[in-house]
Amino acid sequence: MVSIKDIARRCGVSSATVSKALNDCSDISARTKKKVRAVADELGYFPNSSAKALKTNKTNTIGVIYNNRLGNGLKHPYFSAVIQGFKEAVEEKGYDIIFIGEIKDEKPLTYYEHCRHRNVEGVLVACADFYDSQIGEVLRSDLPSVVIDFFSRREHSVCSDNRQGMRDILEYVYEMGHRKIGYIYGDTSLITTVRLDTFTETMKQLGVPLVLDYIKQGKYSEAERSEELVSEMLSLYEPPTCILMPDDISAFGGIKAARKLGLRIPEDISFVGFDGVMMGQIIEPKLTTVLQNTTELGRRAADLLLSRIKGEEISELKKHTLIETSLIKGQTVARLTT
Repeated sequence: MVSIKDIARRCGVSSATVSKALNDCSDISARTKKKVRAVADELGYFPNSSAKALKTNKTNTIGVIYNNRLGNGLKHPYFSAVIQGFKEAVEEKGYDIIFIGEIKDEKPLTYYEHCRHRNVEGVLVACADFYDSQIGEVLRSDLPSVVIDFFSRREHSVCSDNRQGMRDILEYVYEMGHRKIGYIYGDTSLITTVRLDTFTETMKQLGVPLVLDYIKQGKYSEAERSEELVSEMLSLYEPPTCILMPDDISAFGGIKAARKLGLRIPEDISFVGFDGVMMGQIIEPKLTTVLQNTTELGRRAADLLLSRIKGEEISELKKHTLIETSLIKGQTVARLTT
């Protein structure tokens, strides 16, 4: 491996001069810097990141805590797309990311201990149980952090505008003539609460009756559970004409249940998803859904976290960032005539 001493020997200068030239110090002339860098490139020199970190107290490394309870890891289409957007944005600024988990050794390390062990400069927390004590330990620590899909006055967060997304769904379904509207919502979480509250508020504003048999709790991204709940709903004496699902994967399960009963989509029963994953726009009929701007979510989370790492002042408005959603009208909602 090429060392600073090798470059110094070739250039006829001291190792200290080479080090200063490579670190762009002001007391080294532009001519010497150019010569040193040219030789370093020629010899294939790469700086030792560990040694650099010891000198500068910077590792240019960001931790990502991604604790997916569903067990499908980075195959989850929504969160994997958000993290990809985050990764691209931080890499443009010269940072690397590593995934933080519990290290199960003789003495297991918590998330916070793992962050310290890896000497990360900041942490993105996504798809996690935000009420877990280990997550709380990270968020309460001196490590700069940003959370995805969670809101509290204390945390710095980036989240889709779930209220607007839910309102857009219901107003569109209402305009299409539906008055018997069902809703299967996801696991208990802040996002679920926001969506459920907005559902009930908007239904009342539209003058559409809330039918308890049309509202059921399911699970996010579990097609099988959604299939069961949709089957129950469709077996009612007066079933809904349109069912809102917690996400697109759940919508696929609902569509499967309807087809098993010999029903056509959307002629006999309509469905709406949430997320806007690519598969929903490939299947026939194309899924009507709310598109979450995953790339923008990831990039805005990166910008916010890098600002925190640099110690920049962040206004209360920028501390909690809402990203606009958009409605994809698709082909799974029928127009009803009265």
